[in-house]
Amino acid sequence: MKIVVLGAGIVGVSSAWWLAQAGHQVTVIDRQPGAALETSRANGGQISVCYAEPWASRHTWYQLWHYLGRSDAPMRIALQPSLQQWLWCARFVRESRPHRFAANLRAMVGLAQYSRQQLGGLRQALHIDYDHLERGILAFYQDEREFSYARKAAAAMRALGVNRQVLDAAQVLQIEPALKAARQPIIGGDYTAEDESGDVHRFTRALATHAEAAGVRFLFNRQVNRLLAVGGRIAVAELIQPDGWFESMHADAWVVALGSHSPALVRPLGIACPVWPVKGYSATFALREPDAVPQVSLIDQASKLVFSRLGAHLRVAGTAELGGFSRTLDTSRCNRLVERVRRLFPSGPDFANVRFWSGLRPTTPSNVPLIGPTRIRNLFLNTGHGSLGWTMGVGSGKVLADLVSGRSPEIDFPFLG
Repeated sequence: MKIVVLGAGIVGVSSAWWLAQAGHQVTVIDRQPGAALETSRANGGQISVCYAEPWASRHTWYQLWHYLGRSDAPMRIALQPSLQQWLWCARFVRESRPHRFAANLRAMVGLAQYSRQQLGGLRQALHIDYDHLERGILAFYQDEREFSYARKAAAAMRALGVNRQVLDAAQVLQIEPALKAARQPIIGGDYTAEDESGDVHRFTRALATHAEAAGVRFLFNRQVNRLLAVGGRIAVAELIQPDGWFESMHADAWVVALGSHSPALVRPLGIACPVWPVKGYSATFALREPDAVPQVSLIDQASKLVFSRLGAHLRVAGTAELGGFSRTLDTSRCNRLVERVRRLFPSGPDFANVRFWSGLRPTTPSNVPLIGPTRIRNLFLNTGHGSLGWTMGVGSGKVLADLVSGRSPEIDFPFLG
């Protein structure tokens, strides 16, 4: 079949790769000048099966209450005059119920485990270099209440086959000695040795190069204006070319992998796509003393930040702002990232050489991504991965290719359709 994938982030490029491997003729369209230039540009770098947990939970509501009124709160809700956002929030409340949390957790962990496996296979088969480290992910705690919750969460993860082990403070420092410089005492942690880290931007661009060599066509600098349905099928897509002229495109099947911008494209077709952007920040530091920054990818539960060593740089990322579509940098957010790094690793990073970034995580109320066919017979969704696009992206592309090709995916997951 002739298939068009809309979106060239980790999810879209992975979908294109696996579709081409299945024998289809694939074209990828993106409004940016290259692959992985939006949400896949500068995230936290973690392939974190150990934290493939839904945000929709009672614990999140406790945290939101705790952060209420704090200007430096790592999580923040900024309500907009948008019916879609209000409906999303209502669904988020519904998904926070314990039985829904348990079902969503199972789905997310299953997809994350499968995706990590597929990522490892691609890495070996294609010899892609993306500053990846297989040293696990270590979370550390400086608050007893949070650590108590973490022990229960780790037990739930182990029941699902994720080897997330609880550690005391001495074991945390043994795994990552750079934390000895932290100004506030660490009381414990948890560690998943099987998890990984790496640069999603580098990986996605390399995979796009391999896909192009395998026959995938990439059309960049093109805006998808609308999809036109006739007789229950997408008949044509209307694109805007770089020079402003309109262009029509035809295909046998279409895959929407546009992240937070997916709903705007499919809503006129009457397709429900409950995805809303959750804004996150990252800071990337050059290094002065490489031995004084972490070698293991970290989760700082006190500030809800993650740290990953990416070659000669340290990436720190976090915050969650449920607001609108603006990527404008908040100076106080950027300063907060820098100050937290300074408190934990005062001598390692070059604080005069830091680059900031913000991205819009495409998030569903359940945190379970939307993968599969829609009521439009030749239109498929692969979107809504939230903060776990890097963790789930490669596997999501593989199962999407299976569904488009009429095959049964290898995992049990609540696929659309």
